[in-house]
Amino acid sequence: DLRVLDAALQREVMARFDHRNLNTDVAEFADGKLIPTGENLARLIAERVQAALGDAARVSSATVAEDASLSATWCPIG
Repeated sequence: DLRVLDAALQREVMARFDHRNLNTDVAEFADGKLIPTGENLARLIAERVQAALGDAARVSSATVAEDASLSATWCPIG
């Protein structure tokens, strides 16, 4: 159901990361926890979206691109 996916992406990606300072505004990266690399961001997004979707769908990968020549993709194992 694309409505479920759209809601999960809005809540877990757009609301959490859009126009935010990852180093201070995102709990997983704040206070020196995780380093906000593309790889860590892609993994976090995939895990949060998967948790929001539950059994409704399976996240097969997440890609974060800074520009056309720099990106990171995370794929869950299994």
